[in-house]
Amino acid sequence: MANEQSKPIKELHEIPLSVLDLAPVIEGGTPADSFRNTLDLARHVEKLGYNRFWLAEHHNMPGIASSATSVVIGYVAAGTQRIRVGSGGIMLPNHAPLVIAEQFGTLESMYPGRIDLGLGRAPGSDQLTARALRRGLDSDGQNFPEQLSELRSYLKPASESGVTGLRATPGEGLHIPIWLLGSSGFSAQLAGMLGLPFSFASHFAPEYLLPALELYRNSFRPSEVLDQPYAMVGLNVVVADTDEEARMLATSQQQQFLNLIRGRPGKLNPPVPSMDGLWSPQEQALVQGKHSYSAAGSKDTVRSRLKQVLQETQADELIVTAQIYDHQARLRSYQLLAEAVKES
Repeated sequence: MANEQSKPIKELHEIPLSVLDLAPVIEGGTPADSFRNTLDLARHVEKLGYNRFWLAEHHNMPGIASSATSVVIGYVAAGTQRIRVGSGGIMLPNHAPLVIAEQFGTLESMYPGRIDLGLGRAPGSDQLTARALRRGLDSDGQNFPEQLSELRSYLKPASESGVTGLRATPGEGLHIPIWLLGSSGFSAQLAGMLGLPFSFASHFAPEYLLPALELYRNSFRPSEVLDQPYAMVGLNVVVADTDEEARMLATSQQQQFLNLIRGRPGKLNPPVPSMDGLWSPQEQALVQGKHSYSAAGSKDTVRSRLKQVLQETQADELIVTAQIYDHQARLRSYQLLAEAVKES
């Protein structure tokens, strides 16, 4: 990777660690339960020293409660004190750019210096839901660069925006870090060309991770935002006291993905001792392939895997998600992960 040759690889303990919370709705639970757990988790990881806490926009998915992402970001930011809170991400094609500028301008005005705006170009849903959300707007994300440019113009001071007679209040003139998120090369290249930070969704698209990072770094042009590339890598990480316990906890996530590829998204199921009998060999290969940039095990096992990921990706930051059924086990997982990284 051309832009990395002179860049020393950092040690694991030097890398900021962040959280992507999918606000899971568990089997037998409600979205209200999910929101309480999300806030509890945010407070927990804030005490542990995590860098940022992101929530993702998904629609028509019974197992994910964060569809009104900006609202949940406000709820989490209000209940925490220091941790950065943001979107991982807002699916911009679902929205008018002015609306997002106003929403995040409102959040930044309420919680100054703590709000991130991560943007994706996918619908975050099925096509039926995408059509319902967009009400006739472009559905394939091809106008994402234009939407992004429009959104950024609303956040500039009026003298620099180039927009006449239309202002985002609040939003105008506020410094809200914009990230581009992706699971392929499109946003990677765009982020590089614009000199923006980039986060790759390797927690569900691992096969494109390394090519996308290379494209981002090779396309990078310094900007008023960044002098050099800044890449964050998303991972599924489950940590427990033993490898066996962690692998069992991770079966909830495996079941969720299995249901998704079968076209039957649902709530997060309890873990099972083994996935044998629940999936076919073909489904097993597909699920495990999609989790190739994942880690499930004890602190030692996970630490070793994260060091390997860091060596392969030369990431500037890691953002982890843990789809764990039991809330206390999820809190414990993030605690053990923080310890594993600090002890590296």
